[in-house]
Amino acid sequence: MSQKKYSLFHLQGGFGKHIAATAVAKCIKNNHPSRELIVTGVWTEIFQNLPFVDRVYQHGNTSYYYQTYVENMDSLVFANEPYYTTDHVNKKLPLAQSWSKMYNLEYNGELPQITFNPLQRKGAKEFWPGRANGKPIMVLQTNGGMYNEQRPYLWARDMPVVLAQKLVDHYSDEYHIFQITRPSCEVLDDVEVLKDPVTNMELVSTLLHSDKRILIDSCMQHAAAALKMPSVVLWNGTSPKVFGWDMHTNIEAKKPAKCKLPNSVLFDFDFTGVEAEYPYVDEDDEIFDFDKIVEAVDNS
Repeated sequence: MSQKKYSLFHLQGGFGKHIAATAVAKCIKNNHPSRELIVTGVWTEIFQNLPFVDRVYQHGNTSYYYQTYVENMDSLVFANEPYYTTDHVNKKLPLAQSWSKMYNLEYNGELPQITFNPLQRKGAKEFWPGRANGKPIMVLQTNGGMYNEQRPYLWARDMPVVLAQKLVDHYSDEYHIFQITRPSCEVLDDVEVLKDPVTNMELVSTLLHSDKRILIDSCMQHAAAALKMPSVVLWNGTSPKVFGWDMHTNIEAKKPAKCKLPNSVLFDFDFTGVEAEYPYVDEDDEIFDFDKIVEAVDNS
């Protein structure tokens, strides 16, 4: 009996990074189709239904992993951190591509993928449209990052509150708007807020029944790409060239006139939106073009 062969893919980071990593997992499988693909991560639910993934483990729950997949086994290990590659630091390639290149994989445009099983689809269909009172659904993600983050606004990727409310005021008569945010963040008027704990698959299932999506650089824009649902995505301190997907309409904040980065080393701004790094001077300065966003949403 021939020995099994394995590809062992380990990753860490946030939920959005895990969704992006499904593209890398697909690339690993495409490059090594004869090997079973074993994924170990933090947010493992997103991998469980994927047809090209053979088994999923959660960090800290890997009993007998070494003896099963490593010791005296024919295994390839994919466990490096892509954020510290030259191409990523220099913003030369999108994340999935630089991640795959790091492993010497041939990248053929693999995109992230989310697969719902029939019961998950049925649950989403029964739940989300019924809350919209006959209106089409808009998903508005205003805040991202770790769920237990206590600061109400992480400027590097959160949507400015004034802008978010202005968008709600513009669209609330036409759409039932689900706001996706963190518990510590401001709840907008005339929305149904999603900040109670839900499973990862339940969270992204809101997209399945949405007509319009205004998102930020967080998990939902990766999920929309994985579901092949073009969206409007706003970018503050991070780059769509690195973290975005071409299918979306990516709108960047205006560049500050002067930007000093005294504490930056390999990266410009901190993901967590450190207040001291905020590069704009005027408190009421509108850093996004509202009309440009509305035009993009209406044409999406």
